[in-house]
Amino acid sequence: MAKKAKKIKNGNRSELLVVNPNAAGIDVASTEYQVCVPEDRDCEPNRRFEAFTCDLHSIAVWLKECKIETVAMEATGIYWVQIFMVLQEYGFDVVLCNAKHVKNIGEKKTDYVDASWMQVLHTYGLLKESFQPDNQIRQLKDLMRQRERLIQRCSQDLLRIQKALEMMNIKVHKVLSDIKGKSGITILKAIIAGERSPNVLADMVDIRVKATHGEIVKSLEGNWNDAQLLVMKQNFDAYCFSLNQLDELDRSIEQSLQSYSQTMRKANDGKPIERSLKKQIGVGNGFHFDAEKYSYDILGVNITRIPGISSLTAVKIISELGSGFTEKFPSFKHFCSWANVVPNNRISGGKILSSTVPKRKNFVGQAFRVAANTLSHSKGYLGDYFRRMRSRLGYNQATIAVAHKLARIVFKMVSSGVEYDESIDREKNYNMLTLKRNYLQKKLAKLEKEISLSACFSNNLV
Repeated sequence: MAKKAKKIKNGNRSELLVVNPNAAGIDVASTEYQVCVPEDRDCEPNRRFEAFTCDLHSIAVWLKECKIETVAMEATGIYWVQIFMVLQEYGFDVVLCNAKHVKNIGEKKTDYVDASWMQVLHTYGLLKESFQPDNQIRQLKDLMRQRERLIQRCSQDLLRIQKALEMMNIKVHKVLSDIKGKSGITILKAIIAGERSPNVLADMVDIRVKATHGEIVKSLEGNWNDAQLLVMKQNFDAYCFSLNQLDELDRSIEQSLQSYSQTMRKANDGKPIERSLKKQIGVGNGFHFDAEKYSYDILGVNITRIPGISSLTAVKIISELGSGFTEKFPSFKHFCSWANVVPNNRISGGKILSSTVPKRKNFVGQAFRVAANTLSHSKGYLGDYFRRMRSRLGYNQATIAVAHKLARIVFKMVSSGVEYDESIDREKNYNMLTLKRNYLQKKLAKLEKEISLSACFSNNLV
């Protein structure tokens, strides 16, 4: 944990105290690391190391010889990950900083100067530590991000399949609500196998499809093209291959969740889970295993009971934050700011110049925004709050406002260990509906008064 800067008053002046006397700084690059320690620790306090695995251990051993306790480095791409993990294995307190916070000032920029400047800033506690989850959760994070890439790839393959069908004037994807459903996949396989008769293909459609048999037959009449058929076949094969990879990935995610949940020792051991009323398993791109139970075992509370939070969203949040993330943030305000779901108020001269949310990639904030977006038509309190914010601020700002509420609720539940109380939601919804009724009654009374005055004025004219 990074120590904050401290000041002492010396007469009319204030002086910074050395809070990290055994601090080092590392400038990270793809092929080398520049490491700087205090000048009294070695005859060559600022050294260059290569980026091979053996060199990472050499850095750790040298820092141990120099009696270093804490190390600061900036987040440069993915090149910091391995040195970060190696140093943590050796017992160092590693502080990862935003590159914007360690900009060198006043000297020519070199790796030597950057490492020395970082060491000085960390010695006086002037660096702000970035949030990093436990090393145990990194495997789950990598798997979940790969899963998102696979789902995007599947969507792209389906779009190319629909384009090939459109190029042959086959409108079956306009008749079926989901081309990747049972009927759509059966028809695509038959077309790839060589079937061209619209009547035969229409007979493969499930009886639950709302379109009539005649509409389906007309949608399957087209101008067959060998080039487009080959394009469709290759994209369909790619789609099936991605689905197989997704199943394999889900099995690895389940194993990772199981092993991680076993290492957690929560107060809910032996306590039955309070299930969400939402259908969680096998919906859309969701998991085909009980992810709700794993998230409950890891966090200690069932966050899927919150409106908009599915089991998939819960696992995304866990993969990015881990279990004890509430201990690394002083309050929910710091957490929401880190998740990028709060306005960035820029104030000058006592006036707010801008409050636009910065364009910063944060996977936790994206998960909360996606969850908030699903509440646009919800009938509960959060859905009404979304629509009220949308009428005042617009759709994007309403999404940020609801995402902020969801982040606050999740932080409160995990930090306090309390389950989501649906009665509070119903009470807020009742109070809001009561206010709306009173407002409409006042408006109706005002309109009736205006109508009576207008009628009296008309009678006087007559």
